[in-house]
Amino acid sequence: MVISMAASEAALQVLSGAVPSQTYTNLRSTSLLSCKYGFKSQKDDAFGCISQKGLRIFRIHAGSHVIRKTDRIFIGGQNNQSKSLRCNCTGAESVWEASREDGSKGVVNGVAKDLDNQSLEATQHFKYEKEDPLSNGELASDAAVVGTIAANDPSDSNTLNYDQVFIRDFIPSGIAFLLKGEYEIVRNFILHTLQLQSWEKTMDCHSPGQGLMPASFKVRVVPLDGDDSATEEVLDPDFGEAAIGRVAPVDSGLWWIILLRAYGKCSGDLSVQERIDVQTGIKMILKLCLADGFDMFPTLLVTDGSCMIDRMGIHGHPLEIQALFYSALLCAREMLAPEDASADLVRALNNRLVALSIHIREYYWIDMKKLNEIYRYKTEEYSFDAVNKFNIYPDQIPPWLVEWMPNKGGYLIGNLQPAHMDFRFFSLGNLWAIVCSLATADQSHAILDLIEAKCPWSYHNGGSWPTLIWQLTVACIKMNRPEIAEKAIRAAEKRLARDKWPEYYDTKGARFVGKQAHLFQTWSIAGYLVAKLLIANPSAANILINIEDAELLSVFSWALNANPRGKRSRKGPKQSFII
Repeated sequence: MVISMAASEAALQVLSGAVPSQTYTNLRSTSLLSCKYGFKSQKDDAFGCISQKGLRIFRIHAGSHVIRKTDRIFIGGQNNQSKSLRCNCTGAESVWEASREDGSKGVVNGVAKDLDNQSLEATQHFKYEKEDPLSNGELASDAAVVGTIAANDPSDSNTLNYDQVFIRDFIPSGIAFLLKGEYEIVRNFILHTLQLQSWEKTMDCHSPGQGLMPASFKVRVVPLDGDDSATEEVLDPDFGEAAIGRVAPVDSGLWWIILLRAYGKCSGDLSVQERIDVQTGIKMILKLCLADGFDMFPTLLVTDGSCMIDRMGIHGHPLEIQALFYSALLCAREMLAPEDASADLVRALNNRLVALSIHIREYYWIDMKKLNEIYRYKTEEYSFDAVNKFNIYPDQIPPWLVEWMPNKGGYLIGNLQPAHMDFRFFSLGNLWAIVCSLATADQSHAILDLIEAKCPWSYHNGGSWPTLIWQLTVACIKMNRPEIAEKAIRAAEKRLARDKWPEYYDTKGARFVGKQAHLFQTWSIAGYLVAKLLIANPSAANILINIEDAELLSVFSWALNANPRGKRSRKGPKQSFII
């Protein structure tokens, strides 16, 4: 999965204005970057058309024809006939073939190879063609891919968990696959990760809720039961047991629901979301998120590091989680099958949508006018009519904010809880609030005004993250302001390939590649590709956008005009109390 020199050159051609479709016509790759050139690998035993290191030779098992790779799993047909696969790249040394694993030899550019002991490296710019008429196309281009690993930096020997498939990291890859018509890849990712939801999750004798989705999974090779000479590949999930801080991934299930809806809208295949196991998976995630607790607020209470922002002091009610939560609720409401058993869940879902939207729009929003109001807040108010409901101390306003805030524009703050208001601007939460209509139309335009004035579209998690360019593009398309995204894309094109697709940048102006940033980061590449594809076809962004419906709007209007202060219902018979 290492991007080679030729692949880098191909990427530079894309960034400099070459025809994009000629460079990334097939996105079936762990880094989603195509190479149009064929050449020899530096390894003596590896030949072929190469753009990425570590994509192993297919091992075709007779009987089930499960074609396996180190980083991806391909499911073939049930035919016992021998198959051969052919790379369809355009390079001079691009032809390679593989026979089934029965002791026979594979042929690679005329060189015999032992399929059990040797490996090949192949570009992702390929297409399977059936060589055997008995295959019925089952080994053709609809072979199943499990997912894309986070990164594969050739200069970094310490991969940590970047060799795993993260749900949140796969989202831009999944969207890229959908936009290129690779529906089967996303379908298999959705179903494979759903199966992991039911795995046992325990740490120190305690188990979280059943609806929790894993943060990531790794493909591991294990011996087959009863046969030490044979192995199989299994998915090994991480629900937070091995994560830094041992934090459960709250955002994984929310992203999974969002991707599931996008798959149905893009492919037209609603059979996946209608499956009983998928419907059950949606309900389990919703029940986990909608469970009653001690909190007085409709926002989700989470620990630090439970989403893309890690170790940044975002414990409480971070905006990113609230935006994804709201979006997932809307997506789930579209997909839930109408049945009596779901009536209570749908009712709770609708109630939460209304309360969450009012809460975020009213209390998270900040502009110069609101900032001045907070500056004049009185503290320690005890009243149903208190203005400073969260007892925010005005001296929490950071000095930089007063100078940084433009006269035109505003944004949703990073976090809010009693006596604490996090004034930091986080791009993902603000952009996704636009996409899912959590922010009002006026607020959405104001956020884009601020982004246009201050160019903070990529700020997140203490740095500048280029992957966010795809979310910026969706938000700009929704608000009919694509020129903001186009400007950001042009700026990104000057740096990303030259800097080897880093995970993030440091310093105020994003002048340095991040100190701990991994290179050849999958979602940095995928985010750029999605942005380019959406700018070329803006209507495709509808698979991600949530439009506020008239019913919710009427409820919002009623709730905002009502004055419930001091009016609290009392349950039970009237009785006297002696004090």
